[in-house]
Amino acid sequence: MEGGSLIFITGGVRSGKSSFAERFATETAAKTNSRLNYIATGVPFDKEMEKRIDKHRQDRSKGPIQWITREQPVNIRELASSFNNQDVILLDCVTTLVNNELFSLGENVTEDEAAAIYKRIFSGIAAIRKNCRQLVLVSNEVLQEPCSEDQLLFIYRKLLGSLHREIVRIADEAYLVEAGVPILMKTGQGQEPSMSKTAVDEREIRCGRDRSQGK
Repeated sequence: MEGGSLIFITGGVRSGKSSFAERFATETAAKTNSRLNYIATGVPFDKEMEKRIDKHRQDRSKGPIQWITREQPVNIRELASSFNNQDVILLDCVTTLVNNELFSLGENVTEDEAAAIYKRIFSGIAAIRKNCRQLVLVSNEVLQEPCSEDQLLFIYRKLLGSLHREIVRIADEAYLVEAGVPILMKTGQGQEPSMSKTAVDEREIRCGRDRSQGK
C-alpha cells in the first residue's frame, strides 16, 4: 500500500494509549518538520465524554507543536484530500468511529450493512494514508470481554476485530499500551521501531471465535 507510514496503537480504557500516540505523532512531526493533525471521531454525548474530549484538547495544547484539529465522526475519507506528504496525522479513535458508523443505522443492522461500514472505514484509512507522511491510529482493546448475546453488540465486536486484524496486517508498527507502558507488537521486517519500547509481544486480536465455534 502506497503512502506514508501507518502506526497502530491500541489499549484498554485509560491505559495511556492516547498520550503515547500524541507523543509519537509529535516526535515524528518535529523530526520531519511536518504539520501535526488530529482527527477527532468522538461525539460529546454526555458530560463524561465532554470532560475526556476537553482533557485531550488541553493535553495537545501543551505540546511544542500546534495541532490542527478536524472533527470527523463518520466518513473519514472526506478528509483525505486535505493532506499531503508534509502531514503527520493522529486519528483517535477507530473504536469510536466504528461505533458512530454502526449505531447510526439503528438496532437492526445486517451483515451486509456491517460489511459496507468495514469497507468505508478501511478505504478511508487507506486514502488518508496515501496522502500523508505518517498516520497514527488509536483504538480500544475491547475484544477480551465475553461476547454478548445481543446481536448488534456481536456485530460491533466482529466488525472491530476484523478492522484491527487488517490494520495490524498492513501497519508498519503496532503497539499495545498497558498501564501506561507501550509494548511493541509488530515492526516492519528489518526495521528499527520508531520509538524504542519494551519487548515485542505477538498477539492475535480475535472477536466472536467462541461464538462461531459454539463455545
